[in-house]
Amino acid sequence: MLLAQIAIFVVAAFLGFELISRVPSLLHTPLMSATNAIHGIVLVGAVISLAAASDSFTTTVGLIAVVFGAMNVVGGFWVTNRMLGMFRPPVKKVKKREG
Repeated sequence: MLLAQIAIFVVAAFLGFELISRVPSLLHTPLMSATNAIHGIVLVGAVISLAAASDSFTTTVGLIAVVFGAMNVVGGFWVTNRMLGMFRPPVKKVKKREG
């Protein structure tokens, strides 16, 4: 059983690396936004699972997972916002007249 899980993990890691490395630069922002939305859904499921935890070990590991998941979602949206900011036209600064 453990060997099958390790094999699935290795294949998923390799496939993920290959797919992401072949994405054109223009599509990185929409792809990142979509994955952030999916991570948000996963985070809600983790919170629900954490609420149903019965022992202290599961609660501790679940809490750590929720904290790291929340950091991932917030950081992903922050990076996406910065990336989208590169495509916005520059804002003209208006000088105030004195007098």
